[in-house]
Amino acid sequence: MARRKGCLIGCAVAGVLGIAVLVALAFGIGKIVDVADKTLVDPKVYEAVTAGDSETEVRAKLPSGESFVTSALKDGGPAEPAGGQCSWYLSSSGNGDTVLRFCYKDGKLAEKADYRVK
Repeated sequence: MARRKGCLIGCAVAGVLGIAVLVALAFGIGKIVDVADKTLVDPKVYEAVTAGDSETEVRAKLPSGESFVTSALKDGGPAEPAGGQCSWYLSSSGNGDTVLRFCYKDGKLAEKADYRVK
């Protein structure tokens, strides 16, 4: 009888831990998908926009950029233009370490820059 209780308790603990691992894995995959949806930009979109384009039009072509990785993308890039507001994205080119930065001022795209994450 004691062995059965021990086995049942062990199986229950293993089951709970297994479920916890699956939940953590699903959460992690969800975060990765979230980052991809909000921060990846096709290099063709980057090339298609130029300084002077309307901020509204440029932003309409881009994902939201609101992700926990955005702050890490700011490091190592060129200085931001004075008085501008910038958004950072990852290039979807496949190498995973190219940052695409778009800076706006007075309702226009003031500058765009691409650089490698350090």
